[in-house]
Amino acid sequence: MRAVVKDGIGVFTPQGFLDGDTSHVFLTMDDMEATVKLNVCMILVSLKKVIFFNRNGLDTFVKLFEKIKAHSHIKVGFCDYDIKKFNAINNFYKDEIAFSLFASYDIAVLFASNLEHKQLNVLIYNMDKSQRSAMAIELHDNGHNPIITQSKEEFKKKKNLEKTYDIIIEHTFLGQMGANIATRVTGNAIIYTVSSFLDAEVSNKFDITYHTNSLNVGFRLFIFDAYKVVSMNIHALNFFSKLSASAAEYNATICFVGLTFEKIQLSFKETLEDSGILFFDQMDDILGNKKLLNELGASSAANGKLKRVLNKGIVSELPQFIEATVATIEMMTNAKAQKDSAKVDKIIIEDTTDKIASSIGFYGDIDGMVILVFPREIAKKACSLLIGEETNDMEQILDTLAELVNIVGGKIKTLLSEEHINVSITLPRTYNDIDSLLEITQERKGVQVDLSFSDDKFLFFLTR
Repeated sequence: MRAVVKDGIGVFTPQGFLDGDTSHVFLTMDDMEATVKLNVCMILVSLKKVIFFNRNGLDTFVKLFEKIKAHSHIKVGFCDYDIKKFNAINNFYKDEIAFSLFASYDIAVLFASNLEHKQLNVLIYNMDKSQRSAMAIELHDNGHNPIITQSKEEFKKKKNLEKTYDIIIEHTFLGQMGANIATRVTGNAIIYTVSSFLDAEVSNKFDITYHTNSLNVGFRLFIFDAYKVVSMNIHALNFFSKLSASAAEYNATICFVGLTFEKIQLSFKETLEDSGILFFDQMDDILGNKKLLNELGASSAANGKLKRVLNKGIVSELPQFIEATVATIEMMTNAKAQKDSAKVDKIIIEDTTDKIASSIGFYGDIDGMVILVFPREIAKKACSLLIGEETNDMEQILDTLAELVNIVGGKIKTLLSEEHINVSITLPRTYNDIDSLLEITQERKGVQVDLSFSDDKFLFFLTR
């Protein structure tokens, strides 16, 4: 089968029934590789003419996706499906979806990286916060104006105002092909999802570099969603015990939620508890208990031996970090930036009144951390733009601030990649008060740039 290539996207359109006996007839690796040579940024399989499919039928395509992603950065996945097909795919693959899902071809085009995009107002809903943030980052990078809804109720309300938005994104998923353990953030807790039988392979699937950089950014609470774990062996036990011991250097807490011990030795639980790991029956036992959540996720100083100094490689890229930050804040607040001063020193915040902050880490060819200190008014302006209305709800403002900083991180990543510097970014950590931030930064030196957006003072700090 040959792909139809348009807008830099190669689309295959099989027809009829997709099962283990027929799927390989529709699409082969040769077809995929021929499409890659056409310099596409995305390869999709359209399901609009498919009457029926099962897991075996889709697996044929998914295996081809995996082979393509093994040696390219091309987005791969499915498009043009209804809610029934979307739910079927989710039921088949559950937490194992590593490919992308675009409800329509028009939605897929929004995420095509090699097009000149006309700016569109895009309403977004996904129950997964990290998915909402990822979509916002890519849409902003492509020149669009995403409006993120935080709940299903809010989405339904805004969806009815159809003329306000050029396109509405629902039942869409941005996938990353790979074997890493899935990660998401709630508040200031990072949640990892694990399943099935845990053995030595867990250490290969767990991104320890990402985890360490999340600690460095200031995250102090890590939750393993273990509802679907069947059992574990001694190798997994040793991995989690060592992970907890290393977290103790940062005064961080590791928790397991939903793990049953019907097929796991109780002595394993005792060993994990001795290493400092906490166990909860339900996720709401932590996330629904704000006092406990704040205690477990509170900022605390890391071990002093972990302090690092800036190097020439990071400082030389300072213009890229500033450009990404300024461009994002200007876009979100409709205010022009003015640089007031710049210096290399420990972070200095002369007036902490009505300030909130966020930090995001980067690692790869270079590594470090960006800290942004916002007046609440800037954060509220950005929040009103993203959610489409003004709010004084501090929890919602902090959530939106995290998504804004995620966009900054995405722009940093893009600008650095243009200079052939490859980095990954952590999820952002937010701070409701500056004292919590200062506990993390301690005596670290970095480059501080003071900026003004209209009458609002804003601080940028680059450190390691």
